[in-house]
Amino acid sequence: MDNLPRKMSDSVNEIFSTMVMMEVVAGERLKGDANPLQSAITGMIGLAGTHKGMLAIHLPTDLAMTITSNFLGLDVEEINEDVQDAIGELANMLGGNLKSILSENGRDIKLSLPSTISGEEYRFHSHDEGESILLPFTVEDQRFLVELRLENED
Repeated sequence: MDNLPRKMSDSVNEIFSTMVMMEVVAGERLKGDANPLQSAITGMIGLAGTHKGMLAIHLPTDLAMTITSNFLGLDVEEINEDVQDAIGELANMLGGNLKSILSENGRDIKLSLPSTISGEEYRFHSHDEGESILLPFTVEDQRFLVELRLENED
């Protein structure tokens, strides 16, 4: 899985260019975690099956509203149900691509329903053991993060 970060980055680029009509620039893989998150929204999706873990996308609230506006074709001025749904769907699309990256046919991995959390300041934490990939991206001079945490296989 040495090429997993590159494949994840390609997936983010593809989804943003085709579904959100925004071009992203990938940065170098980061060490550590994304905490604390400030004025942000996180879309996340769980993975179960041959690979278990959590995929999350952490976005500044301003960027999340811009993405939602592009995605839905309407003006968004606050974090509301439309933004939560759009960011959840973004996490869902990334999760769907991740299934095919981690597994040849993706059928041996199940995804949870997407969920979101947001706030002025919060900490995001999932299990500590296993592989963690934290990738930064820039779009329209704003930075966001995509985080994957996979549990160690028994």
